[in-house]
This record gives sequence, structure tokens and C-alpha cells, in this order.
Amino acid sequence: MSITILVIDDEPPIRKLLRMGLATQGYDIREAPNGRTALDLLSRERIDLVILDLGLPDMRGHDLLRAIRQDHRDLPVVVLSSRDDEAGKVEALDLGADDYVTKPFGMGELLARIRAALRHQLAVQGERALFEVDGLSVDLVRRLVRVRGADVKLTPREYDFLRVLIQHAGKALTHAQLMSKVSTSSDPQYLRVYMRQLRLKIEADPERPSILLTETGVGYRLKAPDDETRS
Repeated sequence: MSITILVIDDEPPIRKLLRMGLATQGYDIREAPNGRTALDLLSRERIDLVILDLGLPDMRGHDLLRAIRQDHRDLPVVVLSSRDDEAGKVEALDLGADDYVTKPFGMGELLARIRAALRHQLAVQGERALFEVDGLSVDLVRRLVRVRGADVKLTPREYDFLRVLIQHAGKALTHAQLMSKVSTSSDPQYLRVYMRQLRLKIEADPERPSILLTETGVGYRLKAPDDETRS
């Protein structure tokens, strides 16, 4: 399950450079050459982080940042701009940018800033960047899932369910609570199918699960790391 980054920049060479550099790190890239296209993409797709150039042809970059923050309060935004004046930086940061990188830039530095912005988002939401329990390891910054040292591929919906369970690790979640956070369906059979698929991928013995537990008559609970110390 890759992280989707929206690159908003009117320069094709910059977008190509970012597309190639970020794709090698496993990021999924969307591109917008102007503010209107960016807002349209944000309204239609799930975006995990924005890279924003302030010099756009159809609107002021700071105005676009303000519009993004109105509808996407917690979405990480890294400004990537040729503007190096202090006033422009201060305004962008005051409007809610998580970081400000000046062109020309090094890809290594930008990647580090992206990871920092994603970690900060998790901290604000009260989550740890790395979740580990009973052989399961989930890097919530890179969205990498490993089981007993081996990479595991989850579908986007499987990852969404796992992410919600991690957010509430150690607590029982009802069928309704899980469904309301991930899907518009209210069919409990839909949830059972995904829980079964998750167990097949993360449990040593899916028929006798030790991580993703059924709470009879309630729903499901993901084992918390603290449970290991108490057992």
C-alpha cells in the first residue's frame, strides 16, 4: 500500500524529476500543473502528502495553501519553491505548511523532509511511526508491512482496516465502528471477508489467530505491544 503524493508545479521538468525520484522510493505520484487541477484531484482522490510550488500560473500559491488547509486540515504539505525571501516562507508556514524547501534542492533532503512531515502527522494523531507486535511490523510512515521479517502486500482496503485497528490496538472495535471508519457498506459479511484476508497474511496460523482477535458478540481487537509483556 503506497503513499500517494500530489506534486503541484507548473514546470514539466520539475514534475518529471520529482516523479522519477519519488517513484524509486515507492511513492505513488499525482501531478497538477496549476491550482485548479490540484483542488480537483484533492476532491476526488485520497492524497497523503502535497508538494507545493508557490509560483503557479492561475492562482497565488499561498492562496492555494489556504484553500487546502480549509478542507484538509491534517494533510501534510511541503512547500518547494524558488522563493527564498523570509516573508514568503513565514507566510507559508503560518498558513499551515509543514516544511519549506528552496529550489534548487537535493532529492535526499526532500525525501527526509517528506518522512519528517509524515512522522509529524502521525504524532499529531497520537500514533507511533512503527507498530510491532508478535512478529508483525508496520511502518506507518512508509506503509510497509512485514511479518516475521518478510514483506507482505496488502490491498488499500486491507491496509485501511489494519491502520484503524493499530490506532486502537488493545481495544475491541465493534463491526459498526470498523465499517464506519473504512467503508460505506453496512454488511457485516463484508468485514468478515477482509478480516479473514488480513489473518491469512499476518497470522502464523490463521485458524488460531494471536494478533487479530475476535471479540465474540462485539467485533475485533488487534493485540497491543503491551499485551506481550503481560503474557
